[in-house]
Amino acid sequence: MKKVLVVGAGGFAGGFIVEEGLRRGYEVWAGVRATTSRQWLTDERIHFVEIDFTDSATIAGSLRAALPEGEKWDWIVFNLGATKVVRYSDFDSINYGCLNNFLNSLHATSKIPERLLYMSSLSAVGPRDEKNYNPISEETIPIPNTRYGSSKLKAELRLMSQSEIPYIIFRCTGIYGPRDHDYFLMFESIKKGFDFTVGYRPQMLSFLYVEDLARAVYEALEKAPTGEVYNIAEPQTYTQKEFRKLSAEALGKRFVMPVAVPVWGLKAVTSVAGAWGMWRKKPSTLNSDKYHIMKQRNWRVDTSKAERDFGFRAEVDLREGIRRSVEWYKKEGWL
Repeated sequence: MKKVLVVGAGGFAGGFIVEEGLRRGYEVWAGVRATTSRQWLTDERIHFVEIDFTDSATIAGSLRAALPEGEKWDWIVFNLGATKVVRYSDFDSINYGCLNNFLNSLHATSKIPERLLYMSSLSAVGPRDEKNYNPISEETIPIPNTRYGSSKLKAELRLMSQSEIPYIIFRCTGIYGPRDHDYFLMFESIKKGFDFTVGYRPQMLSFLYVEDLARAVYEALEKAPTGEVYNIAEPQTYTQKEFRKLSAEALGKRFVMPVAVPVWGLKAVTSVAGAWGMWRKKPSTLNSDKYHIMKQRNWRVDTSKAERDFGFRAEVDLREGIRRSVEWYKKEGWL
């Protein structure tokens, strides 16, 4: 039986990755901070590893305590990361620094896994071809235009610069599904009858249902070659109008008013929201970094490499994914 460590198991996607590993019959450890909520990690089969990522020596101590000398995890999924922060420097210290410390601790403890899958982001590539809307492929040269994307690319390069740990990198598009808060805010707005869009030029969007991501993780660990980068998304792309229509349908709304916010207006709102978050010392969903992500026009993704190398296929399209998500939000009293 394979031993799997999911680092960042307490996050939105992390809980689903843990559940999918258990469903496949693996022995799964959840790597979490001491302060991490375990609300979605209640299965009695889960083993826990509490990790403080401040330095490599501390991490090494936690890894040694979790598994005896001579034992190691067969696979590690590094899902830890931050999408919003109080200070922009935290993107680098969390998204790059924590991975760097963790890799150093693996060397120090001789717990090098057979494979390590790193969860990156399509934002590591940055905006591309906003005229003809050609899909972003793994061959597209990354030029991120956000601090978040830059920190993810820096982490990717850290993995690529070493040769001892076999790795796989996932560049994921927008992940949604039950338990997610960011997309919930969009559904909540549509339920109230308003859908806020950015700019007036066409925007092509891609999505990934969280359970499809969890399945892709294990399919890649089981079958994909190492040393590779993969785009992970539902192959179909959508306009904001299509997203609004599918959401309204799932919510039972007959009419939703689209409200187009000009790019300059979005920039002003995100600047104020970011400054307010810094003043309160709480991360804001809207900030100047998110501004660049939201104004990006082309999120089309070429997933043919993942389809070819390990048989990736998104089983849940956006219509069904939204239906499942809304159903869960209603059941849990969010909507």
